[in-house]
Amino acid sequence: MSARGKARRRALDILFEAEARTEDPIKILGERVERKDPPVNEYTSAIVEGVARHAARIDELITTYSEGWTLDRMPAVDRNLLRGGTYELLWMPDVPEGVVISEWVHLAAELSTDESPQFVNGLLARFKQLKPSLTL
Repeated sequence: MSARGKARRRALDILFEAEARTEDPIKILGERVERKDPPVNEYTSAIVEGVARHAARIDELITTYSEGWTLDRMPAVDRNLLRGGTYELLWMPDVPEGVVISEWVHLAAELSTDESPQFVNGLLARFKQLKPSLTL
């Protein structure tokens, strides 16, 4: 797994833990950075901080475009995969969109249900298509 792939995985872990503990992801990130075991790199921090900063907009987009699925009905890991992927896709322009989608779909295949990779791929691909109108 690439360095950025590991950073995405660690960001997902932090986002998932924050939701499970009903804590601010920035607080969990701070705890992980302070503990330094395992070390948290800048890319992980950028994703977690970005998701936290844009949380309302990200959840609004996921809710609007996930046909037939509410946030509450989604597996928690899928919600957080989509949050990380949406942030990276829409607000981190230095990363190729295809790589972003592929990496988050790979995490879905590794960590979630059999249907999750297709669901994550479809929603992130839709965001890629609509990107100019979504980031206004």
